[in-house]
Amino acid sequence: MNRRQVLAGAASIPLLSAIPAQRRAAPPPVTLNWLEGTPGAAATSTWGTPWPKGEVPAGTSFQLTAPDGSAVPMQSWPLAYWPDGSLKWSGHAAAPSVPADSYALAAGVPAEPAIAVTVKSHRDYVDVDTGVIRARIPRRGREIISHLWRGDSEIARQGVLVSLRQERIEEDEERAAPRERCESVIHKVSLEQHGPVRAVVRIEGRHGKWLPFTVRLCFFAGAESVRMMHTFVYDRDGSRDYIAGLGVRFQVPMRDAAYDRHIRFAGEGAGLLAEAVKGITGQRRDPGSAIRAAQIAGTKLPDPSTWDQRVTTRLQYIPEWGDYTLSQLSAEGFTIQKRTKHGYGWVQVDQGRRASGLGYVGGVTGGVAFGLRDFWQRHPTQLDIRGAHTDLAEVTVWLWSPAAGPMDMRFYHDGMGQDTYAEQLEGLNITYEDYEPGFGTPYGISRTSELTLWALAATPTAERFGAMAAQVRTPPQLVNPVGHLVAARVFGGLFSPVDRSNPAKAVIEDHLDFLFAYYQKQVEQRHWYGFWNYGDIMHTFDEDRLVWRYDVGGYAWDNSELSPDLWLWYAFLRSGRADIFRFAEAMTRHTGEVDVYHLGKWAGLGTRHGVQHWADSAKQQRISTAVYRRMYYYLTADERTGDLLTELVDSDRTFLVLDPIRKIRTEPYTPDPHALSIGLGTDWSGLAAAWLAEWERRGPKADLARSKLLGTMETIGAMPNGFVTGSGLYDLDTGRFAPVTAKTVSVSHLSAMFGQVEICAEVIDLVGQPAFEVAWLQYCRLFNATKAEQAAECGVDFGNLILKQGHARLTAYAAVRLNDAALATRAWRDFYTGDGYAPDLPWASRRVSTTLNPTDAAVWVSTNTTALYGLSAIQCLALVGDQIS
Repeated sequence: MNRRQVLAGAASIPLLSAIPAQRRAAPPPVTLNWLEGTPGAAATSTWGTPWPKGEVPAGTSFQLTAPDGSAVPMQSWPLAYWPDGSLKWSGHAAAPSVPADSYALAAGVPAEPAIAVTVKSHRDYVDVDTGVIRARIPRRGREIISHLWRGDSEIARQGVLVSLRQERIEEDEERAAPRERCESVIHKVSLEQHGPVRAVVRIEGRHGKWLPFTVRLCFFAGAESVRMMHTFVYDRDGSRDYIAGLGVRFQVPMRDAAYDRHIRFAGEGAGLLAEAVKGITGQRRDPGSAIRAAQIAGTKLPDPSTWDQRVTTRLQYIPEWGDYTLSQLSAEGFTIQKRTKHGYGWVQVDQGRRASGLGYVGGVTGGVAFGLRDFWQRHPTQLDIRGAHTDLAEVTVWLWSPAAGPMDMRFYHDGMGQDTYAEQLEGLNITYEDYEPGFGTPYGISRTSELTLWALAATPTAERFGAMAAQVRTPPQLVNPVGHLVAARVFGGLFSPVDRSNPAKAVIEDHLDFLFAYYQKQVEQRHWYGFWNYGDIMHTFDEDRLVWRYDVGGYAWDNSELSPDLWLWYAFLRSGRADIFRFAEAMTRHTGEVDVYHLGKWAGLGTRHGVQHWADSAKQQRISTAVYRRMYYYLTADERTGDLLTELVDSDRTFLVLDPIRKIRTEPYTPDPHALSIGLGTDWSGLAAAWLAEWERRGPKADLARSKLLGTMETIGAMPNGFVTGSGLYDLDTGRFAPVTAKTVSVSHLSAMFGQVEICAEVIDLVGQPAFEVAWLQYCRLFNATKAEQAAECGVDFGNLILKQGHARLTAYAAVRLNDAALATRAWRDFYTGDGYAPDLPWASRRVSTTLNPTDAAVWVSTNTTALYGLSAIQCLALVGDQIS
């Protein structure tokens, strides 16, 4: 790309780095709280805090203070900047050993940890020391962690990634296809943070010859744990090479006598399996009550010479149980079994419903605990312990259990004769699925899993193990108060706190609460769980079968259709509710990874809603858009989500390889890098969100992204009909749309419904481009206007449009920007009388017992309407709430 040409279009606007921030009085402290309440044990957390424009100069340092006035060690870094150069979002990390109920974040000198986390880089490896544990990370080879020490004791070694590759899926269940075991091969190790409170090591490689991976190891000062973020990309097309197992494996030195070695598994809630490798309880002869109590507690037993000798002299006849497996093959059940050693029979231990995903193996002189977040939600999962009776035990945390069979990524039908565009459009008209041969491929999708390893000095107590399990299930998260989020005017200022100050507002708030609670119940009752599915929701309900249309084309998995991601995040921003945050977090993890391509020719595009997350042939910006990820990134400072934002910066180049409207074009079209047809709605808003994220984060392509964002804004503003024009010819080299001379009208009900409202509000608030704002306000004013008003201003009317309730927030936005009371009144009329949810609906669900499982049903609820109702309600309340009647 000719960089000079790209930058020339916005050369008159000074670069971010050239604008000094104006120094002002320090902003007041921000009170931070724990999302789910104060953790019961030592905790680590990273988070982001926003700052109003111009208030915090770049380079400001921050301090963290507990309610008693004590300084808390904290590490800070910039996440984003305002165009004037002042800090927009700051990232922070803390690791309190005794968490306080709240903290005050303010400008100041940060406290240093008593013992800082340190990183020492060598030619062949990197050593990270938290002051409690130390890890060695090789720069090449197969091990992601070669050694994990606590003090002078080696707790674990030879940590590798493992996968089982199965070339084909046997349709004859009596025949088993062979499996090949593959291990990690390290290609690159880099340091992303180096302390003093938090250090992050990034490891990139492949599982042998397939499945590219990125692993991040996060270490905190004074912590005895390592957080591991494991991301892999599926690099097969679904026709061969299936994952039959995917996990993390490491070895654990066993130093203690067999009766002082212990196994722990966390069950559901406070449930706990606690056993010794050689159990001395329940035997025919009693070693003594103190001996039995010590083994149950996991503490060191006295010398066997002090026991009842009828036990001591027969210890060799008590079996040693070396192998344990906990398998969670569905959301509704796990099993635990054990055996003495390889080659001997398994004994069933117990069963349960939903395991916490935490295990431990070790002894009274130390051991390792290992946890996998969302363990039952992302089934099939498994925890394996092997050889605990030997000098070297082996632990495998399976992200995909080998007991579940191969991961079937094949497309679900044979095409049914849809070989031409005309036939595919006919298929679309019956199943709502946009099929095209070769497009229903999983090649390039990804998934990120979160693991935690603890290097422990001794077998943990039941109380300590329970606290660890709670943190595996729900990692501690510090959050900002709603009032501060509102005052900072981030994300376009399109939200306000929950408000029940008058009856009309209270009814809307009740409706919003009902809709969220309904989807919460649907996830649970309809079992929207599983490795690839968890985090997504269904699109449309089948009123006859009383199930969601999981098997009907485009009515199945939603894949971000009409922005449920935004509805949930705005709902959290205005309420601070933990349950909404976790729902939105799971959705962001899913939609940003599974529904989007990260490799191949479609990298940077997402897949439209369908029976499989990758099935539909519509690969589009509207699904991959950065606007769905930015909120989670800034609230948590999560590096993986930052990767997703970075991946999208150059996604304008995808228009060279795929025409989004190829099936309905009436004129010949060949993609030209200097004249790419790009829609001004779902296409441009997705590109603009990625460019804005790169610019405000000061990424490596920040100046280029800024130029493209401002260049396209300027050229859209110059079009006679602005956004109403519908599309433009975009030049990859200049980052601008070609001039348009004639008034053209091409308006879709979908154009503004995938983050365009939010991104336009934000960029208008950020940069002064009056013509762009005029163009956007025209679109906002006219979408729900009369046909006569549309034609009078644009030459012709917009035709028959739908989603008028969803567009009420556009009317509200125009009302505020133009200070137009009549538009504010119309916004509420559009909201109440549009084609969405009416006030006189039942606003309740009913219990249905004729389905497979008893469920709650509200047949009038669909995800499209819910998302748009939620966003319109939230934004109308924020913008024109005082005009509600």
